[in-house]
Amino acid sequence: AHATISGNTVYVSGSIGVDKETGKLRGDIKGQTQAALENMSKILKSAGTDTDNILKINIFLSNLTEDFAPMNEVYGAFFPKHPHSRTCVGVAVLPLGAAIEIECIAELP
Repeated sequence: AHATISGNTVYVSGSIGVDKETGKLRGDIKGQTQAALENMSKILKSAGTDTDNILKINIFLSNLTEDFAPMNEVYGAFFPKHPHSRTCVGVAVLPLGAAIEIECIAELP
């Protein structure tokens, strides 16, 4: 499942930066970050909520040292207010060789 709902809480599975039009990873870390955030947003909407109701985000980067700053630039534009908590960790490998995977916990409005 892309999302699980328990009570008023929505748990969204990890989203990687796959472009839904092409089925392929969307370019570099910036493109993949944008695609992963868009995919996560669509999952939230299908579960009956949106990005304004996110409580916590976990980000996994396959190259934390190189990719944190460009990821954070895209992330900051997507979430200009940063109302939620966030964790970002480096990992050895992600599905399909992705540079980023993002999961979140949100509440229903």
